[in-house]
Amino acid sequence: MKSVTRLDLDDARSLIEGASAEAGRIGVPMCIAITDESGQLIAFERMEGGKVTSSTIAIDKAFTAAAAKKATHDYGTASQPGQPAYGIASAIGGRLMVVGGGLPVIWQNEVVGGIGISSGSPAQDQQVAQAGIDAWMARQG
Repeated sequence: MKSVTRLDLDDARSLIEGASAEAGRIGVPMCIAITDESGQLIAFERMEGGKVTSSTIAIDKAFTAAAAKKATHDYGTASQPGQPAYGIASAIGGRLMVVGGGLPVIWQNEVVGGIGISSGSPAQDQQVAQAGIDAWMARQG
C-alpha cells in the first residue's frame, strides 16, 4: 500500500481523471483543481466547455477544502446568518468558499490535499469531486 503524506502530480492527475470521467458521464464540463495539503495548486484542468468564470472558483474550493480541512458545503451550512461561522465567506479576501464542490482529500485520517470542482450545480460539483476522490482511492490499493 502506498504511503501518502501529500498529493503529488501523479495523484493530481488521477483525481482529475476520475472527476473528468464523472463530469463526462453526467454531461457537464467542469473546471477541476487539485491542491496540496496547504491549499497550494498542483494541477488544474478546464474541460472543453467548462465556464471560464469557474476556473477561480474551482481553485478556491480546493484551497478551502485542503487548507481549512473542511468540505465547502459544510461551510455553506455553518456560514448562514445565526450560525457559528456567519461571515466567514469574506475571510482571506473572499477566498474561502461556502458552496458545494470542494472536498478535502483524506488518507489515513490526514488531509493530504483538496479537490475543487465548478461549472455545474453545487450538487453536481460535489458529485464530481467525490468521483475524483473515489477513483484516486481505488488506485491506492
